[in-house]
Amino acid sequence: MKILSKLQAPAIAGVIREKTAKAAIAEIKNCMYDGADMIDLHMSCLENSDTNTLREIIQATKLPILALNYNCRYDWSTAGFSEEERVESFLRAVEAGAAGIDMQGYTFHSLSKDGFCGEDKYSFTKGNPKEIVTDEAIISKQCALIEKIHAKGAEVLLSCHPGISMSCQQIVELALFLEKRNPDIIKIVTAATNEDELFESFQTMIALKKEVKTPVSYHTYGKAGMLSRIINPILGGQIIFCVDRYSQSSTMEQLDLKTVKSIVDNMKKIM
Repeated sequence: MKILSKLQAPAIAGVIREKTAKAAIAEIKNCMYDGADMIDLHMSCLENSDTNTLREIIQATKLPILALNYNCRYDWSTAGFSEEERVESFLRAVEAGAAGIDMQGYTFHSLSKDGFCGEDKYSFTKGNPKEIVTDEAIISKQCALIEKIHAKGAEVLLSCHPGISMSCQQIVELALFLEKRNPDIIKIVTAATNEDELFESFQTMIALKKEVKTPVSYHTYGKAGMLSRIINPILGGQIIFCVDRYSQSSTMEQLDLKTVKSIVDNMKKIM
């Protein structure tokens, strides 16, 4: 099995948000032939995500699969899973052969999904960020889950989507804080509301590469932030999340897989 954290950076991930196993497998095939290095499988979009269904999807490709459950259906409505059900879906995915899971920063504390709930004593807790947990009891549960996934031979990407713009210092300190939980990859996504914040994201990616030992995938979103989805991985980010065939279920800000593949291949020639 290929190891997600050991894929040559930037790894191109084909994002799969489909309702059925057949549709997911078809889109995985499209991603494979268009140059994806890995697959990002949204389990909550599937109408059936039992172990056998996940195994059917995962065995359809030799590409490593990162399984995630962001609690959103195909149409982006809330799936309504409890934290226990989300965690159970991670374990099913690993049982079915997933190379890793995407564990969101609010795992085991759903209230933190929509805003910060702890004591505001860190630089990165300013501004009411989402998906950031500082409670030691919750962090201990997250660490235990990471150890459990590791014991099953899979990896953990620990992700945070704070929903606000953050400075370079804040993001580096957040990454170092998350790194203590022993994930294999860290993913952070912040907002960029103007060109200054976009430029800050480039500086931040360079700082993350220098100061954080764990591979980091960092980009910004919003109209001003789209360029960071390709520039930041070139500056050292671990993963580029791409769409091979856009549909009503796609994240429209994610880049086209074939275009990204061409850019990355050409950059490798230059570098």
